[in-house]
Amino acid sequence: MNNPEATILIVDDEPQNRKLLEVLLRPEGYLTQVAASGEEALASVARCAPDLILLDVMMPGMDGYEVASLLKANPVTSSIPIIMVSALADRSARIVGLDTGAEDFLTKPVDRAELWLRVRNLLRLKTFGDFLKNHSLLLEQQVQARTIDLQNEAAKQAAILNALPMHIALLDRQGVMITVNATWRRFADANGLTGAACGIGQSYLEFCDSVRADDASDARDAATGIRSVLAGLQKSFSLEYSCQSPTDQRWFLMTVSPLAGEPPNGAVVSHLNITERKLAENRIAYLNRVYAMLSGINTLIVRVRERDELFRQACRIAVEEGGFRMAWIGVVDKSVGKIVVAVSAGVDDEHLSALQALFSSNEDAPLIKNKVETAIWEKKAVIASDLQNNLTVMFGKKYAEVGVRSLAVWPLIVAEETVGVLVLYAGESEFFQGEEIKLLTELAGDVAFAMDHIDKQERLDYLAYYDALTGLANRSLFLERVAQYLRSAASGAHQLALFLIDLEHFKNINDSLGRSVGDELLRQVGEFLSRYTGDAILLARIDADRFAAVLPEVRQQGDLTHLVEKMIGAFLAHSFVLNDAVFRVAVKVGVALFPDDGADADTLFRNAEAALKKAKANGERYLFYTPQMTALVAGKVTMENQLRQALENDEFVLHYQPKVNLADGKMSSAEALIRWNDPRTGLVPPGHFIPILEETGLIHEVGRWALRQAVKDYLRWRAAGLPAVRIAVNVSPLQLRHRDFIAEVRGAIGIDPQAAAGLEIEITESVIMADVQGTIATLKAIRSLDIGIAIDDFGTGFSSLSYLGKLPVDMLKIDRSFVIDMTAAPQGLALVSTIISLAHALNLKVVAEGVETEEQSRLLRLLGCDEMQGFLFSKAVPAEEFATRFLVTPTAA
Repeated sequence: MNNPEATILIVDDEPQNRKLLEVLLRPEGYLTQVAASGEEALASVARCAPDLILLDVMMPGMDGYEVASLLKANPVTSSIPIIMVSALADRSARIVGLDTGAEDFLTKPVDRAELWLRVRNLLRLKTFGDFLKNHSLLLEQQVQARTIDLQNEAAKQAAILNALPMHIALLDRQGVMITVNATWRRFADANGLTGAACGIGQSYLEFCDSVRADDASDARDAATGIRSVLAGLQKSFSLEYSCQSPTDQRWFLMTVSPLAGEPPNGAVVSHLNITERKLAENRIAYLNRVYAMLSGINTLIVRVRERDELFRQACRIAVEEGGFRMAWIGVVDKSVGKIVVAVSAGVDDEHLSALQALFSSNEDAPLIKNKVETAIWEKKAVIASDLQNNLTVMFGKKYAEVGVRSLAVWPLIVAEETVGVLVLYAGESEFFQGEEIKLLTELAGDVAFAMDHIDKQERLDYLAYYDALTGLANRSLFLERVAQYLRSAASGAHQLALFLIDLEHFKNINDSLGRSVGDELLRQVGEFLSRYTGDAILLARIDADRFAAVLPEVRQQGDLTHLVEKMIGAFLAHSFVLNDAVFRVAVKVGVALFPDDGADADTLFRNAEAALKKAKANGERYLFYTPQMTALVAGKVTMENQLRQALENDEFVLHYQPKVNLADGKMSSAEALIRWNDPRTGLVPPGHFIPILEETGLIHEVGRWALRQAVKDYLRWRAAGLPAVRIAVNVSPLQLRHRDFIAEVRGAIGIDPQAAAGLEIEITESVIMADVQGTIATLKAIRSLDIGIAIDDFGTGFSSLSYLGKLPVDMLKIDRSFVIDMTAAPQGLALVSTIISLAHALNLKVVAEGVETEEQSRLLRLLGCDEMQGFLFSKAVPAEEFATRFLVTPTAA
């Protein structure tokens, strides 16, 4: 293939020869230049270098050989191919031409085909040569750039390694240390190891043995692991070990990772100081031991009937479940004014006899006797740590044999008088610290409480039939009372109802605020139920967070449904004050009826429990054991079919309730609320059909429809030139957790670029707390679509403030119950003010729901609330009415 753009310089002193060559080259599309002499040829090349030169040999002045020699000697022109053209046909002339640098030789007269062939081939060779030259330059540049990048990367990696807090060393295939990072060097300097002692150039296995001599087994394990990694037998190796510094004990995590290669070209060894983590783990382990002991002894206190049994089992639990080396309980013998060791665990007979003799004697008090007497007189816990290094400790040798390092003495106080002591021995020095002391002090108080009442039959009867925390009946007494009421119901031929009431999220309160706060909540719930029912005899606390109630006579089943709903509402509206903060408690209720659901108390209780479990699993607020007991459950199948038909027949509609800016009184946004326009009964409130939608899974289809319809209404109003505002759509827990939910949102807003600007998602606070991390990920995906997010019913889900700051939300909606309480009590007003301040501190807007009075509106405006929503401004209205009333600007008269 020719190169028609190539330029060829024709050098010849004969004009007719130049003309002939031009004529021969023209059909091939080459560009030509001419020169009549060697000097002129050099000048022409200097001005514009051609792609090829046809050079005559015999010319006056400078002949072709000389021209070729000069061109080939110049680096700039040396790559231009030269074809010698001459009438000389002898071999010596050709050799001279090739020696001067010419690439080819043509004999005059020139044959046209041969000319074309020679020219084309040389041009191709030149093109290929130029390509190779340019490619070589490019490769050289890339190599230089890569070299610089590698140098920079090496510098970065070195900086990163030196910045890491762990000690890092690089080993070769033989385990010899090649280099170490700055942390390693600082460690070496701090321990007097300088220069070559850092280990570079030494065998790491020997170095490991030298610095780990205090623990030979760990050193062997480390050496074995390193050899295994270097041999390619293990992908990696790790080992936790401890070492004793002059001041304390430290823990490290050693990891060995192979370098590239098969087998590896070496390994990276790192040592990370995990002392803080291990100390925290130890503290948790200590606390778990104490909690196990606390739980076991408190359970014991409730069921034990004899004081000696209480002491014996308490000491046993302390050793077996609490992990203490030894435990004993002593009582104060007032008649002789001495301590008597009553029972013990983990103490052998010899030691026990020595203790008895010690407290019976009048000799000067050694440490243990002194600690016990101090605890008795000062009425507070007394601690002795690091017993094995304390020369003043009696029984020091014995303690060393059984691994005792610390002990603590707790006074057992009844009616402000010390009646005995609880003594615990731990295998760890400094075991008894703040939280452990607090829990064990509480335990000592519980033991003293049991001591005070264990011999009193009244207390035993009370513990047998009543819940000590709330004063309500326990399960046993409650079932006996239900059995009595059942006999009356059977003789009177009327129904009886049994309710089980479960407190939602009680575990969250117990875990986050502590057991004492949880106990206080249970006491307040018991008091609230007693006041609400008017008769504590009808109530019981049957489990940690579960209560029971009995209605001895049911007049009408419709009244019973109303009673349950009213009780649930009263629960949610009631303020429980814990640690000066107001809490709302939601409940789930299971109901069973006599005689339909059981003929005896146990069966009735069991069926109510089954109804409660089903209500919790299905997300119902309450459920009757027999489905026919309420219209909701009785017509479940029928309503499900009706709802499916409603979806197919477009019977669902959206009503819109405006949100008002409290600063200027103008509408700022709106909330879309689903209504069912049942052709048989008219509009159906959402509370009657939303639970069925969620239970049957139809909520996904109806929720998808609501999203799309809200977007369509927004775009329709916008297209009509109306001042369309952002529309908030409620999302159910099932929708939010569905794997296709984000795709559904994208589909809803994908119909128009402006759709996202008109959409806001509302989720309830309880949904967030059910799966915080999963919800955060979903909300971030929604926010990435430029869709606003609001937390609905804020304050009812016991949110953790640590999570609230991480949630990608734009707005908090204060629950209606808080707005109602705001004008009823100062605590309610303080709570709303706190929520508003918290939200603004997190750059969130605040909307108050359920605003119905001017007083509520005025207070919210004073508190700095951003927006309100409620009947004071407008109820939710159909879409067309909403557009007419709130979007269309009235025409001036």
